[in-house]
Amino acid sequence: MNNMEDFFNYLSNGLSVSDEARDLISSIAKIKRFQKGDLLIEQGQENVLQTYFVLNGVLRSFVIDKNDKEHTVQFAIKNWWISDYIGYYSNSEAMLNVDCIKDCIVIKLNRASIQEVFTRFPEFETFHRKNLERTFVRLNKRIVNHLQLSARDRYLNFITEYPEMESVAMNYHIASYLGITQQSLSRIRSNT
Repeated sequence: MNNMEDFFNYLSNGLSVSDEARDLISSIAKIKRFQKGDLLIEQGQENVLQTYFVLNGVLRSFVIDKNDKEHTVQFAIKNWWISDYIGYYSNSEAMLNVDCIKDCIVIKLNRASIQEVFTRFPEFETFHRKNLERTFVRLNKRIVNHLQLSARDRYLNFITEYPEMESVAMNYHIASYLGITQQSLSRIRSNT
C-alpha cells in the first residue's frame, strides 16, 4: 500500500472521503522522508505554517529552556499529528522544536491548504476538531498525572501509552517527558 493510501485509510475511519476530496488532498499533501535527528520545526522560527501526520517513524516536540535543558512535550507515532501548535494556531514564532528520533515518513500539510479543505469539505473540519479534542484531553490527563502521580506511576502510564518508545527514544527523551532525571528513570526501571 502506498503512503497516501495509508493516510486516506486513516481519514476513512471517521469520514466518508469523496473522490473530489481525495483529489484536493492529494494535490496539497506532501509526502516527506526525514532521517533520525532531522529538525522539522525549530524553536524561535517565524511562522509555523505546517503540521505533520506520521505515517511511519517517531517524532517528538520539545522546548529548550534558558539553561539549555530539553523538555519533551510530545511524542508522535504512526497515525498521530505533530507540530508546534502554539505557533501554528497563534501565528507566532515557534516555541517548540520538532525532530525525528527515528527515520520518518510524514504527510506535510500547510495551514492555508488545510483551511481550503475545511472550506470545501466542512466534514473535515469536524473530524479535525474531534482529533484536537482527543489531543486536548490527552494533554490535560498528562498535566493532571504529572501533578498527582509519582514518577513511577507516570513511567508506567508512559510505557502503556507508548510501548515501543523504550526501544527508540533516548533515556533523556523519556526522562524529560516524565519530568525526572535519567538517574531516577534508571532507578524506576530497575525496581519495576
